[in-house]
Amino acid sequence: MASVADLKEKHAAATASVNSLRERLRQRRQLLLDTDVERYSKAQGRTAVSFNQTDLVCCRTLQGHSGKVYSLDWTPEKNWIVSASQDGRLIVWNALTSQKTHAIKLHCPWVMTCAFAPNGQSVACGGLDSACSIFNLNSQVDRDGNMPVSRILTGHKGYVSSCQYVPDQETRLITGSGDQTCVLWDVTTGQRISIFGGEFPSGHTADVLSLSINPLNTNMFVSGSCDTTVRLWDLRIASRAVRTYHGHEGDINSVKFFPDGQRFGTGSDDGTCRLFDMRTGHQLQVYNREPDRNDNELPIVTSIAFSISGRLLFAGYSNGDCYVWDTLLAEVVLNLGTLQNSHDGRISCLGLSSDGSALCTGSWDKNLKIWAFSGHRKIV
Repeated sequence: MASVADLKEKHAAATASVNSLRERLRQRRQLLLDTDVERYSKAQGRTAVSFNQTDLVCCRTLQGHSGKVYSLDWTPEKNWIVSASQDGRLIVWNALTSQKTHAIKLHCPWVMTCAFAPNGQSVACGGLDSACSIFNLNSQVDRDGNMPVSRILTGHKGYVSSCQYVPDQETRLITGSGDQTCVLWDVTTGQRISIFGGEFPSGHTADVLSLSINPLNTNMFVSGSCDTTVRLWDLRIASRAVRTYHGHEGDINSVKFFPDGQRFGTGSDDGTCRLFDMRTGHQLQVYNREPDRNDNELPIVTSIAFSISGRLLFAGYSNGDCYVWDTLLAEVVLNLGTLQNSHDGRISCLGLSSDGSALCTGSWDKNLKIWAFSGHRKIV
């Protein structure tokens, strides 16, 4: 029978072998990559999108939270936004009028994520209570003005960091968790349909922080993790990840599918955004900013979103910046953090309206802001 020392030695040797193979694979992939999106676009004579400070303006500030805003989501159809805050409340806003339509007091104030159902009639949220709570916005409030929970999805063994409804399916929802797994739920019954990761060797090896469902093939979704990888999953094959994507050197805080469903973007603690090809696994582009003048460290990327065409990448940073990147030229065409009425704190979340006409940002300054494209300019 092998001793503990022998087992440790074998484990160390196996780990070294895996790391060596991974490095050889990375080098092999690098040799196959003859260019990136930026160099190819410049070779084709493409020029960056032209922006000035009046093309994208802050038209509304949504005030009402008394704590840091952590998450937001737009309805797929109507101009409603739901936001989650450290004050322990979900607020549903009319983005056109800035009016609050619902203020939902949560049983657990430590909320980290929120999402609208596809029909806009329900909202989901999750956080440090390791559960995902569903609220039907048509429910009657009680005597104290509180809305009852219509369903609580329990089963995760760690905090719920992210949640998203499967598009066009009111009864299917995916959550990501600090227990290193993602789960597909039946909202109607509260039962887990599939678990992605965990005991399976192809799963994440650290907390899952973000997820994004493919808009053109809703059977596929990606998850970003503290293990610095993104993994692609198929709802029909829960037992193993379809592919693993490497490149980042820090926690991956945000993942978002490109509009064509063939690529996806990421934002990380390493201060970079990256664009990956879903099919080949190749990293197509790095969106890398310069360190702040007074600090050698890069601000971390907290949240990302693409414009309707994918030509623009919106990235929120921990220092209050919100960069608008030209995805083809890898150039910053605008920084919302330098504009009038910008946020006073960390940008924690952001999202684009379904028609692409407005961007909403949420911050630790307790406010949300709606940025609209002014005049003749339309989102590209």
